Amino acid sequence: METKAALAALAALAQDSRLAIFRALVQAGPAGLAAGRIGELTGIAPSSLSFHLKELAHAGMADSQQAGRFVIYTANFSTMNALLGFLTDNCCGGNPCSPVCSPACEPDTTEKELP
Repeated sequence: METKAALAALAALAQDSRLAIFRALVQAGPAGLAAGRIGELTGIAPSSLSFHLKELAHAGMADSQQAGRFVIYTANFSTMNALLGFLTDNCCGGNPCSPVCSPACEPDTTEKELP
């Protein structure tokens, strides 16, 4: 992921309503949610919801598709994973990281003399 795309994604998520919408879409998984259901789950009014969904889509964080008379929104998991990869690219000083931090990330536990 390029820096410009990462900044757009982070900016889109750096707002209460959009973060709530994105989290709801992530929880819904690949099936996604209709706009009305997103509004119910997040408590966001329809007029505001469409604006926030547009901002998430513009940043590549959400996708939409027509399903009959409904528009179904889904989290763009490839963009989400690319953003996570971008943010953790040089984690632990460039050493591979695992759920438990590798030795390169461990704090210095040697005793230090007090002055």
